[in-house]
Amino acid sequence: MDYFRLLPEGCISEILSFTSPKDAASSSAISLGFKSAAESDVVWEKFLPSDYQHIISSSNSFLVSPSKKELYFSLCDSPILTDGGKVSFSLDKKTGKKCFMVAARELVISWGDTPHYWGWSSHPDSRFSEVANLRFVCWLDMRGKIETGILSKRTKYAVYLVFKLANGFYGLETANAFVRFVGRESNNEAEERASVVSLSRREGPSEKRSKRRVDGWMEIEMGNFFNDAGEDGDVEARLMEIRRLFAKGGLIVQGMEFRPE
Repeated sequence: MDYFRLLPEGCISEILSFTSPKDAASSSAISLGFKSAAESDVVWEKFLPSDYQHIISSSNSFLVSPSKKELYFSLCDSPILTDGGKVSFSLDKKTGKKCFMVAARELVISWGDTPHYWGWSSHPDSRFSEVANLRFVCWLDMRGKIETGILSKRTKYAVYLVFKLANGFYGLETANAFVRFVGRESNNEAEERASVVSLSRREGPSEKRSKRRVDGWMEIEMGNFFNDAGEDGDVEARLMEIRRLFAKGGLIVQGMEFRPE
């Protein structure tokens, strides 16, 4: 006998809202009594960020989601652009935590406005209107920043450079990367603990390996941090290769993504 069918649907929905998106999505297979409750807006409203309506209202994306569950998975699978197209927003499917990618145009890139060194163009695979194309530099340095108050609280985040390598790229074997709270740690202090990353995947034993994403881009982890109450001001991620002043070229940058680990 399916005893769960004896419970009021609202009671089951309330119980499921205290679980996780993964648990709720799979619970309908447990019992017929769970199926309807697991689809209810009561459950999936709890899994959406408390400020999701404000975030959606700042986007030009047209979302058609009859239910909160459909909205949840739409935001997981199809990032939306906010802040005038400068930032993309999505949800981590397993946890419902907030993910943000800062567009290349919003990064501070040394010589980024000098056409001889960097070019800007559209890219068919990019979620943003422009990507940065490294033509030639010896001094590679870029920074991305986000306000901790908009991130999910009590969450460990990692920051990733999202990029591609053009045919014939060169000089991108290794770079240094770090993440810091701007108000807590100076650049010099953070540089001392920077990790070595390899954009070209020709890494040594102590270097971080770049990985291919499901969207076809590459990513390399630059560092991580714990966002407690969202009251730590700005957090900044920096990638640089300014010691070995060899020629570098062929890097295509979509942005930097701040994503829950």
